Amino acid sequence: MSIIISPSLLSVDFLDLKTELERLNSSDDLWLHLDVMDGHFVPNLTFGEPVLNKVKSVSKHKLDAHFMVTNPEFYVDNFKKVGLHNFTYHWEAVTNHEKLIAKIKASYPSVGISLKPKTPVSVLPLSILSTIDVILMMSVEPGFGGQKFMPEVIDKLIELDKIRHENKLTFQIQVDGGISDENAGYLIQAGANNLVAGSYIFSEPNKDYAKRINKIR
Repeated sequence: MSIIISPSLLSVDFLDLKTELERLNSSDDLWLHLDVMDGHFVPNLTFGEPVLNKVKSVSKHKLDAHFMVTNPEFYVDNFKKVGLHNFTYHWEAVTNHEKLIAKIKASYPSVGISLKPKTPVSVLPLSILSTIDVILMMSVEPGFGGQKFMPEVIDKLIELDKIRHENKLTFQIQVDGGISDENAGYLIQAGANNLVAGSYIFSEPNKDYAKRINKIR
């Protein structure tokens, strides 16, 4: 599998959003990572449908939405018109996963499940892993950008990658939180093939985001 880099717009300059997105259009194999927070599941509130519509109108890349919300089913219906490629919800926010996954699949090309750092891989049954497209491992506590990477997540990646290979599954392993050129290689070796990076990419002093993206890859 090729390595997808997913710049997190949580760290973008929103006062210059159009120009920021256009700077990313020159790079290939990108997803745009969109952290949708409701102020309840996590103690932060971010952007909603109107902002994502604007992003879609400017960017050439697939939109990858990570819903850190208490009621992801509500967002399945309300974001249908945005044109999202991937819809990721948090395992910890849902009880009937089969029903929700079926609902997402009816409207979106890709469905993902996210695990908090302390949630074990063992919560994911094979019946779920065989139906989804992305497992997002949080390597920081969800809610705010700029946090320090939690290295203990690497063991979870290795465990999940082993399950994927032993059962010949095809889901992507995505990692989000504190990713830079210093730890990306370890994550890829552990099985990750989709890396979310916000602060590292968008803090590039000359706005040469492709340079930072290539260093991660």
